[in-house]
Amino acid sequence: MFTVIRNSWALLLGIMLLMIGNGMQGTLIGVRGELEGFSTAWMSVVVSAYFAGFLLGSQVVPEMIRRVGHVRVFAALGSFASAGLILYPALVQEVSWTGLRFLLGFCFCGVYIVAESWLNNTTTNETRGRALSLYMIAQMLGIVTAQGLFAVGDAAGYTLFILVSVLVSLSFAPILLSATPVPPFETTKAMSFREIYAVSPLGCIGIFLMGGMFSALFGMSGVFGAQSGLTSGEIALFISMIFVGGMLVQYPIGWLSDRLDRRRLIVITALIGFLGCVLGATGLAGFTGLLVAAFVIGGMANPLYSVLLAYTNDHLDYEDMAAASARLLFINGLGAIGGPIVTGALMDVVGPRGFFVFIAVLMAGLASYAVWRMTQRPAIESSDDAAQYVPVPAMAATPVTIGNLVDEWEWDETSADGVEAEAK
Repeated sequence: MFTVIRNSWALLLGIMLLMIGNGMQGTLIGVRGELEGFSTAWMSVVVSAYFAGFLLGSQVVPEMIRRVGHVRVFAALGSFASAGLILYPALVQEVSWTGLRFLLGFCFCGVYIVAESWLNNTTTNETRGRALSLYMIAQMLGIVTAQGLFAVGDAAGYTLFILVSVLVSLSFAPILLSATPVPPFETTKAMSFREIYAVSPLGCIGIFLMGGMFSALFGMSGVFGAQSGLTSGEIALFISMIFVGGMLVQYPIGWLSDRLDRRRLIVITALIGFLGCVLGATGLAGFTGLLVAAFVIGGMANPLYSVLLAYTNDHLDYEDMAAASARLLFINGLGAIGGPIVTGALMDVVGPRGFFVFIAVLMAGLASYAVWRMTQRPAIESSDDAAQYVPVPAMAATPVTIGNLVDEWEWDETSADGVEAEAK
């Protein structure tokens, strides 16, 4: 672990600063939109635009890197992202914000791809798993820190927007100034939607539902807090608990995932998340109940993506894992685009608790579908035939993340008996 930190500290610091900026703007936009009188329907469109841009970026940015290189793409997208963030308070209009959010989603996706390429280049097969874990921790710490900074600022002014832009600009320096050479960039072969669905219907449906769930949690939690009359400090604490729950529960669920029928674990985890949504929707125990609900929902939702990905890989040959995972990433993005829009519509109908109602429906749907799939396919008899659980940063996963994970799956597979990993 210390070796990984020594080799990658600059990149991890850059990622954490980037996530502070990105995490704060996600909360800030929701609260500022409410202060500006934007309707819930419009705010859901604004939020969804980020995920549409992110999805487009995952498809377009790799080709941009191949044509002009990592450094130029990184510098260009970083500049656009920083400029877009500081333009929010200057262009307070629904259509402008939608366009800016789309631009930011595209830019952040490209920045993640380049940063993860450099991170991947600083690790070996032996250290890649620990690097991925540290990468996830850096992301979570960045988002939680962002909420603390948001709580001490004023969403109605310019200062927080300027701070977000500065943090994102500063995040590029550790990455660009690191001594790590520019890495090669490779893409995986394609796999059709029909092929991946035939391999794992539960994986496809589950990942789609998780896209909607994550986009609602990441994009609409600030809107929920503002509509519920929470103070800035309370909103920040509420959102922090979502990610603290994900960070603390990720590894216990991962440990169970490698020892139980993953479908049973998916059912149990989704049902616990459903109960957390019920607690949040009913408003029992006041603000304390909201914090408990946020912790439970975040703690269940964050690991579910990784469990579903591992379950799909249980039924794949190694050479197909990268293509399948990249296709699942696209499916997740499609779900993410629709999540805030449906959440916003529900909040218009039933009020702020529609936020929890939407997530509860997805949790219940995932649990029900997993139960049905258990009647259609027998469980894997031996753990030796199963892929190993690896935590995945679902909220910001890119094609490079997928490549890193496949490398990690390869190491786990070849080192299971204590032998050295084969050279690629």
